Amino acid sequence: MPRIWSQTIEAHRDAVREATLDATAALVAERGLTSVTMSQIAKDTGIGRATLYKYFPDVESILRAWHERQIDHHLQELVHTRDRTTGAAERLQAVLTAYAGMLFHRPRHDRDLAGRLHSGDHVAVAHQRLRDFVGDLIGEAAAAQAVRQDVPAAELTLYCLHALAAAGDLDDPEAVRRLVRTTLTALRPPPDPNEPATGEG
Repeated sequence: MPRIWSQTIEAHRDAVREATLDATAALVAERGLTSVTMSQIAKDTGIGRATLYKYFPDVESILRAWHERQIDHHLQELVHTRDRTTGAAERLQAVLTAYAGMLFHRPRHDRDLAGRLHSGDHVAVAHQRLRDFVGDLIGEAAAAQAVRQDVPAAELTLYCLHALAAAGDLDDPEAVRRLVRTTLTALRPPPDPNEPATGEG
């Protein structure tokens, strides 16, 4: 197959996929998960049902692809947050704050979908990517002595992610900020027992 023709076909596939996922996102946001059907997606995208079935075998596969795209976007946002910030401690704080904010602002339908697709392999892969990403930030902050070193970075990572997951159940931005501050406080290095307490001569 000629290279140009191959590239054209690939571009068309990408366009169909993105149009399908965009239509799915709009449907879910407007009418909820139960509104997503192959017929409705085909209608909204202007793609024939027969063509749509060439790309996705069923609605569940479309929802899974959409969920994967959502997760990728969120991880990319966290990477951009890290890259816009200087200093190991500052990067960790910025990323954890952004992560809590994502959970707080996540629409209800995203939560429902996450629960429905929780057992998917893509979710496990995404969680591992997130753990690795945050774990690296904690490791860098620990090396800079900004994070406690008496607890392994892997354990601190799990602590942070589980603690901040509570942001999804909060309804007050200030409560989210308190949650982030509390989590960050728990990461601080413990006082050196050999140093005199404040106020001692």
